[in-house]
Amino acid sequence: MIPGGQPNMQQLLQQAQKMQQDLAAAQQELAETPVEGSAGGGLVKATVTGSGELKGLVIDPKAVDTDSAEETAETIADLVLAAVRDANASAQQLQQQKLGPLAQGLGGGGIPGLPF
Repeated sequence: MIPGGQPNMQQLLQQAQKMQQDLAAAQQELAETPVEGSAGGGLVKATVTGSGELKGLVIDPKAVDTDSAEETAETIADLVLAAVRDANASAQQLQQQKLGPLAQGLGGGGIPGLPF
């Protein structure tokens, strides 16, 4: 602060710019970090990025019952959904770990558009 109680605008701008750079770096790191979720005891595994983008899906052949195609399709669909949800929950945790401290630096009110 400069004398008279006025905030130093240059200092505030520098702090805001640094926070913006930190946020961009954290978002980039999230976009590149793989997170895995699974269902059915590992029969289905989904990989998403820390930002929630689905990158991979592995279905163990043991999940396929060739005797009942309709039942198998339904079961696999349920397992895929559960695995993706599990992976996205882990991605949200990672987002909060990486971006939470930055949001607190902004007064703890969160950042519009982010899930916390």
